[in-house]
Amino acid sequence: MAQAQLTIQISRGADNPTRIAVVPMATQGLALSEDISEIVSNDLEFTGQFAAIPRTDMLSFPRNEAEVHYRDWNVLKAEYLLIGSVEQRAGRYYASYQLFDVLGQRKVLPKLSVDGTEAQLRDLAHHISDKVYETITGIRGIFSTKLIYVEAFQQKGRNDKYRLMLSDVDGARSRLLLESGEPIMSPMWSPDGRRVAYVSFESDRPAVYVQEIATGRREQLTNFKGLNGAPAWAPDGQRLALVLSKDGNPEIYTLNIITRQLSRMTNHFGIDTEPAWTADGTGIIFTSNRGGKPQIYQVNVATLQVERVTFDGEQNTRGRVSPDGKSLVMVHQRGGTYHLAAQDLKTGNLRILTETDLDESPTIAPNGAMLMYATRFGGKGILAAVSLDARTRVRLPSKQGDVREPAWSPFF
Repeated sequence: MAQAQLTIQISRGADNPTRIAVVPMATQGLALSEDISEIVSNDLEFTGQFAAIPRTDMLSFPRNEAEVHYRDWNVLKAEYLLIGSVEQRAGRYYASYQLFDVLGQRKVLPKLSVDGTEAQLRDLAHHISDKVYETITGIRGIFSTKLIYVEAFQQKGRNDKYRLMLSDVDGARSRLLLESGEPIMSPMWSPDGRRVAYVSFESDRPAVYVQEIATGRREQLTNFKGLNGAPAWAPDGQRLALVLSKDGNPEIYTLNIITRQLSRMTNHFGIDTEPAWTADGTGIIFTSNRGGKPQIYQVNVATLQVERVTFDGEQNTRGRVSPDGKSLVMVHQRGGTYHLAAQDLKTGNLRILTETDLDESPTIAPNGAMLMYATRFGGKGILAAVSLDARTRVRLPSKQGDVREPAWSPFF
């Protein structure tokens, strides 16, 4: 089934982005179905940290190191230069590439090669983007990671429709994982990237399901009376934190998906919801109104001791801990407006990340450098991304439906 893809719109980039020239790859006369160099340029610009020099401004198109003349790139104020070529052997495509530091007039990435089938040309491009990004920034690239999100269609005169979608992190190659006439909520990748947990209302009550990405095989994990919601994978991939109201009040539980052992983590008359594990798996972050208004708390999984984590702002919800365990990203309400914010877990300092309102559902990239979230733009629900230092922002609107509930995959 053909799907409408998300498209990237950079709404704010870094003040001084790194200027890079990605020379069109020499293709030996091959007619490729994907423009690898263009995908690499778009990947790097997606972060807001890079500005790609337009092809129309390039003075030369070197195919190898001997054809690189640094003066051509100094004129364009390029800081880095990426060149490469693609050739076909025995039905496979081999992309070779080299990266040069223009100012230092030296090669910083030796000639490397990556290969795949024609259907994998976009994967080859993302692989090259990852290498270039890590070489220049020292941070692992996320261009080969994936997104899962929900598309919602409200159809006049017809039943609503909901789709669970999988795509590249830039929104390309979207494909359908599940379609339902009932809401799909809270998708969450397993730590190994092979499964997704989510809530579906397709039965007589909300229930938690786990689905294998590759095969589509599904399993319903919960069928308790009342609320069954907000599944969150533990770092060990064997337990889910989730919200159940089977005993009358929404509380945080853990479920061992192998033994099916259920353990109650909270016990309070307030509403406890939106669990997320700490990076080391020893604690669960959750939202509770036990103090009067929703704030973020943490329960120690071993001792069940609960402590409040957020104090700044009228409300703080949907907490997510960064992969390095240093930052807490959340939906932060101040002055009646909902922004995304990041709190340093050591100092407590809070930083507002977004300027729009109604921002929700943050999900952090596995390298901890960016986060994706749902917001509204042009009257529609869209996805957007922001760097954790708030310097760059990107929108990924869709041509159809409201897009919501993003979940960023782990590294594969």
